[in-house]
Amino acid sequence: MTNDAIRDHCLSLPMTTEEIQWEEHLLFKIGGKMFAITTLGGHRCNFKCTPEKYAELVEMPDILPSSHNMWKYQWVTTETLTALPDAEFRELLTESYNLVRASLPKRMQAELDAGRQPKVKKWVPKAKRVKKATAKKKAAKKAKK
Repeated sequence: MTNDAIRDHCLSLPMTTEEIQWEEHLLFKIGGKMFAITTLGGHRCNFKCTPEKYAELVEMPDILPSSHNMWKYQWVTTETLTALPDAEFRELLTESYNLVRASLPKRMQAELDAGRQPKVKKWVPKAKRVKKATAKKKAAKKAKK
């Protein structure tokens, strides 16, 4: 499977959005929550799976528990895009989509069912959030003077 094939499959799922984050990662989201991550120009793919499937997958060669504590939530990383047959890879990506969609709040699921993209906050790097908060505090101090 290629990055383009993964992208095409993920975007074929209803109401999926894509976003580049952390400089070199292409994220696929439903309702603002990630269900798959690929590295741009790379050979890795991360996705969520059921606890049973997680236990089965991490025993296979070229499939590892995901880093950054994502393994706690049954996320796996395929070290190569050929670690699984294409049909199984697509099935697992669809399962990841369904797991994440089912975990969304009922209100957001209702929006998705109605064919509307729910409003979600855009991710902002911590450095920019801190800079923005500091600027607001300085402006508030000037206003008091």
